[in-house]
Amino acid sequence: MEGVKVLADNRKARFDYTVDETLECGIVLQGTEVKSMKAGKFAFADAYARVRDGELWLIGFSITPYDHAAIFNHTPDRERKLLAHSAEIKRLERKTEEKGFTLIPLKVYLKKGIVKIDLGICKGKKGYDKRQDIKDKDLRREAERDFRMRL
Repeated sequence: MEGVKVLADNRKARFDYTVDETLECGIVLQGTEVKSMKAGKFAFADAYARVRDGELWLIGFSITPYDHAAIFNHTPDRERKLLAHSAEIKRLERKTEEKGFTLIPLKVYLKKGIVKIDLGICKGKKGYDKRQDIKDKDLRREAERDFRMRL
């Protein structure tokens, strides 16, 4: 994609969950949060989103305080509002009310200088699903290695 710089990709989420569909959301940031995000000083391993009062909220997303800020720094672990159309939020709310579905941030990126989040509607994997994924990945890697050796 043109004009897009990926800041982080949540690979652990793709291992622990099966992604049903994705949605691009904006995020409401305050003051120095933008500079910290652009510097890659954030963590979202245990983050999730929830619909509350018709609004989409990101919980567990930690942005490290900006080093060069004085007294006007931000709170690292506050809940942040996500921006999406109201029809999409209602659809997400209906989907997450189903058993086992949750909203997980999959990717954080800059699009034309604006911080965006790819939010996935995910369902948790069982242990045997994870083992099967590891087995498939190993087989694919081995096939690629054999292919390169033959060339």
